[in-house]
Amino acid sequence: MHRYRAIYETLLEEIQSGVYKPGERLPSEAALCERFSASRITVAKAFQSLQQEGLVRRRPGSGSYVEKLPNSATRQFGLLIPDLGTTEIFEAICQGLMTSPAGGSHSLAWGNAMAREDASVTMERLCRQYIAQRVAGVFFAPTEFAGEENNRRIAAMLEQANMPVVLLDRDFETYPNRSNFDFVGIDNRRAGYIQAQHLAQAGAKKILFAMRPGSANTVDARAAGYREAMFELFHGAVGTVVGGDFEDKEFVSQFMKRDKPDGIVCANDVTAAKLMRTLLSLGYKVPEDVRMIGLDDVGYARYLPTPLTTLRQDCAEIGIVAMSVMLERIERPRHPVVDVRVKTELVIRESCGMKLGG
Repeated sequence: MHRYRAIYETLLEEIQSGVYKPGERLPSEAALCERFSASRITVAKAFQSLQQEGLVRRRPGSGSYVEKLPNSATRQFGLLIPDLGTTEIFEAICQGLMTSPAGGSHSLAWGNAMAREDASVTMERLCRQYIAQRVAGVFFAPTEFAGEENNRRIAAMLEQANMPVVLLDRDFETYPNRSNFDFVGIDNRRAGYIQAQHLAQAGAKKILFAMRPGSANTVDARAAGYREAMFELFHGAVGTVVGGDFEDKEFVSQFMKRDKPDGIVCANDVTAAKLMRTLLSLGYKVPEDVRMIGLDDVGYARYLPTPLTTLRQDCAEIGIVAMSVMLERIERPRHPVVDVRVKTELVIRESCGMKLGG
């Protein structure tokens, strides 16, 4: 657990239990730094989380005071996540939403697809259902793979209904455009840069970026970060992005013979898993012939034929933060939209060819 969150949870428990009552002044940051043996930045971050949830208010020149505790009435939020149940990251995000300290006794609503119902139809039906039920807000993960029109239609419906919305993982608008909703995810451009940088540090000199055509704009941002790294690390190199079916042996064989990469940055772990199996079937060895890195750190990443080096998303943290952002939006509907980027963590395994320490 992050240090600031431990401080936050301690103060939250003390506020909820009545150690600090509504209207009462909290100890100064200096006093809390001493109490928790923490830096002022860490304590300030804990205070910021309490402020975002409306539990604490700063009074300039006076200090921080406990606000009136929120009432016990529960709120119900809707989930619009087309990939829920088909990919690990959204299950973890939902777990974070449900276990968020900010969530209290609030609940989440979601629905299943009807028999033979198209995913876009399901999403629109659920959207109308949430609007009719007047849920308190909607957590929306836009559809990937050519779902732009449907995403914009749903967004327009929610906006017209004046529904608070927090986007999870991705925006439905492509860069440089930006939607009118709050967003919680990772910095995908930075992630692509870090992936390429790590393979270069591991010894790769000709690095490709592998992605599935029609992927979400998060993948485009990762590709942009990869290109930036290639340009800076390899003296103006342009970089090569390869898109296609990575289970197709002929396709993989063609670009491997044509481009002769010794390193491949994969848009995500699913792409890495498919490509690794195809490479092995073609007689390539990982990492001896080609180094690989993925993104997500899904459960099976460590169990692939060559355990996969990857960039881990803290999906539970995305859910926890998203609930705080949603409650802040409900309390302050006129505030500017926010982008919150959760940090990633490099997980080094055998596929990158870098010798593990210890």
